[in-house]
Amino acid sequence: MATAIAKADNRVRTEYAARIGHVSKSFAGPAGTQLVLDDITLDVAPGEFVTLLGASGCGKSTLLNLVAGLDRPTAGSIETPGGRPALMFQEHALFPWLSAGKNIELALRLRGVPKPRRRPEAERLLELVRLGGAYGKRVHELSGGMRQRVAMARALAQDSQLLLMDEPFAALDAITRDVLHDELTRIWRETNVSVLFVTHNVREAVRLAQRVVLLSSRPGRIAREWTVDIDQPRRIEDSAVAELSVEITEELRGEIRRHGQH
Repeated sequence: MATAIAKADNRVRTEYAARIGHVSKSFAGPAGTQLVLDDITLDVAPGEFVTLLGASGCGKSTLLNLVAGLDRPTAGSIETPGGRPALMFQEHALFPWLSAGKNIELALRLRGVPKPRRRPEAERLLELVRLGGAYGKRVHELSGGMRQRVAMARALAQDSQLLLMDEPFAALDAITRDVLHDELTRIWRETNVSVLFVTHNVREAVRLAQRVVLLSSRPGRIAREWTVDIDQPRRIEDSAVAELSVEITEELRGEIRRHGQH
């Protein structure tokens, strides 16, 4: 664990991990041009954990793809001065013909890590996500939660200052999701990586984040932000988490009503 912390602390820290300035995104379709995101301005500080919350179709994943560099905004600018962000999807997207360790090594190879260093680093990352000894296991031998842990280790292998997470726990059962919330919080605190986390689950957003950003729908705009001043580690059933979740849920319902979603 100390190795991971020292590695993160030796990075050159920037003023912000991501700067999103007046970003809009439109897509052309059969019914004409559709504005999906409208004038989004948001900074993510070094080491900050931010959740993007909103109803389905509000543009959360679109914004994450723009920050990841997978698409370009129609207007505005996005800066990630610490380098290309790492991206973790809802599905684990592991290569089934590779072992857990080799999936991580692939990310290390693409990063330019010399071959002799790849296996020790992959094993270190598996230890970090509490999968020590799983290096040689194939994807079909892993549970859903274990696959997401490998996917997290692979994302961390990119050694980025910014980790983008697109509903990575949505397909998991409640108990596994609860355990992985704890693990993600621990890893975030140990590595000091910045996290931009997309979810439509209000309690998940409050449990994890230092700041919750609510997007409106059609098009997505920043409707409101909350600073989550609750000590970590948190539990999803904590009274303070529940209280803030109720407030945010009311705002979310109001946005859905205003935009006619059902």
